[in-house]
Amino acid sequence: MLNLAQLALDPASELPIYRQLADSIRGLIGRGLIQPGERLPATRELAGQLGLNRTTVSAAYGLLEQSGLLQGHVGRGSFVARSDAGRITPTLDWDDILPALEAQIAPARNIEISFSNSRPSEHSFPLQEFRRLSREVIDSSDAAGILQLGSAYGYGPLRRYLLEQAAQAHIARPSDDLIITNGCQQALDLLARLFAASGQSVFMEDPVYHSLPRVFQRAGAAIVPVPVDDQGLDVDALESLLSQQRPRVLVVTPNFQNPTGGTLPLERRKRIVELAQRFGSVLIENDVYGELRYEGRDLPSLKQLDESGNTILLRSYSKVSFPGLRVGWVIAPRPVVAHLAEAKQLCDLHSDQLSQAVLLRFAESGELARHLQRTRRAGAERLRAALITCEQHLPEGATFTRPEGGMNLWIELPAPLSAQSLLPRVEERGITFLPGSYFSAGRLHPRGLRLSFGSLHPHQITAGIQVIGEVARAGIESEASQVNWQPAAALV
Repeated sequence: MLNLAQLALDPASELPIYRQLADSIRGLIGRGLIQPGERLPATRELAGQLGLNRTTVSAAYGLLEQSGLLQGHVGRGSFVARSDAGRITPTLDWDDILPALEAQIAPARNIEISFSNSRPSEHSFPLQEFRRLSREVIDSSDAAGILQLGSAYGYGPLRRYLLEQAAQAHIARPSDDLIITNGCQQALDLLARLFAASGQSVFMEDPVYHSLPRVFQRAGAAIVPVPVDDQGLDVDALESLLSQQRPRVLVVTPNFQNPTGGTLPLERRKRIVELAQRFGSVLIENDVYGELRYEGRDLPSLKQLDESGNTILLRSYSKVSFPGLRVGWVIAPRPVVAHLAEAKQLCDLHSDQLSQAVLLRFAESGELARHLQRTRRAGAERLRAALITCEQHLPEGATFTRPEGGMNLWIELPAPLSAQSLLPRVEERGITFLPGSYFSAGRLHPRGLRLSFGSLHPHQITAGIQVIGEVARAGIESEASQVNWQPAAALV
């Protein structure tokens, strides 16, 4: 039976509380003080007994489930795992062998409305058209070649199609080439290995898409955060930082930046291109949301504005069609693409050709254009619902961005609230979001949070933001009471 007195938890330790809790329970199991098949207290119950946040206990249980020590059963709880012999079989101590995982937000249970994922709604996928076009590809005379090993550069017909489209839009130059990647995530990983593997400094937005600093840090880069406002990267701050140090790479999201939704005005775009050229930095343009403009006018890409042709452009089908097919691409000077292809061949040989062939057929048939029109209309309704509800239901003192497209907006809560402390109380009402600390390239953004609305129906968006507003106002009103609104230690 779990004895609370035997749990060693030290709030002053640098090790997060959830890992301390997991390690303590693991030790009790290893010493036989908790027996195989024994049921552990429910997360809410144990959190109350220990004076912790429920999310902290959930994160600890999650670690133990990953290591095979616990088995979760829906409706019954979490139990110490049994072996066939009725005892735990000794295994390698993976926690000792492997490096520590980065602190992650534990998945919450019983969530009805999630603002956590920046992705399109699967309910809007044109599945009938997708099935028809997939059959056409599979039944074609090219099917055998498509199912054979291919080029690290990508499926030839799709590469030619995308390059022709980019050339017609005055994006790709004769000196450019194109490589297909497994989404923009792989493109970022390959670029990080190519340009930042020896401790070079990389400038990026802050707050920023949460995987971006991790990718470059893992490659060995030193991250330098550049502040963001409601119009994207702060160019004055960028110029000041560039005068102090010369980065190898500058990564910018010009359209509907994730997580804020901000879009760079034309003058800022021109200045960023000029600054990259002046200081000799590799400019990487991450443009995965550019096609999702719902109002206002399109602006030229950084690569279009860069007369030198040096800008590296990343785009993807993930936000405008089927994210699960994982097809993105990089347009860059030929020497860069050649090195990316070499790195990609060592990584995975090449991206899946069937997915590429189907997406090419989807685009050439006109179905992609029709789907994109529907997606923009639906996105405009979702964004309008989010902005109206934020205006009506967020507490006094809260601010929020007003994007013209994309899938995300950013909220800054008024003092004394923090997004991290708000999260578990909102999750108790069946709503979840990602707190600002998740998007840190330097600062923690304790009062910030991202709402991703791309996969939700307008009525869900309205209901979810209403709950967030209600809980936030309750937090302000109860600030002087016994309620603890400090950030949960496990998630900082």
